[in-house]
Amino acid sequence: MTSSQHRSDELKELEEEPCRLEMTPMIDVTFLLLIFFMCTLKFKTLDGALGAYLPKDVGVQVAPGEPLEKVVVQVDVVNEGSKVRRVRGGGVVPYSTADAEADLRFDYGADRLVRYRVGPHSDLDFGEAIRMVSELQMGNPEARYSIDARDGVVQQDVVQVMDAMLGLGITEVTFMGSRTER
Repeated sequence: MTSSQHRSDELKELEEEPCRLEMTPMIDVTFLLLIFFMCTLKFKTLDGALGAYLPKDVGVQVAPGEPLEKVVVQVDVVNEGSKVRRVRGGGVVPYSTADAEADLRFDYGADRLVRYRVGPHSDLDFGEAIRMVSELQMGNPEARYSIDARDGVVQQDVVQVMDAMLGLGITEVTFMGSRTER
């Protein structure tokens, strides 16, 4: 028998023998990897990672809280004034019932009178009220500020006060709820 015939016989034997994958060791390795990853897994907890302004004087670990000064800026309408409608060219005309029926926007005239109360100081005009807030903020920069808008106060009045506070560097302002009694 020649060497080439011997080789061809070996190849025939190899071809006749089926090639099979043993699944048992592969399943064993897969389960071992699964158990390994399950045992080394650590869940990320978010407890304490979320920022919140919670009271420090109540709860499980009570720490004495320092009382912060709270300054309330109360906005109150003394005289609602006349309603006017802006026209082209910058002029104003009195607001009529036809304008109301057409649901046109109106503004208040120059006779509208709004008074401000800052802490214990009352009956201030806008300039005096903001000056008083500025003095209080310089004296106690940690003070908390609230705007208390009473009946008849419109959004424009509140935004005017809030813009002035932002101009003074006061960034945390809260708003008080409306009251029915005066």
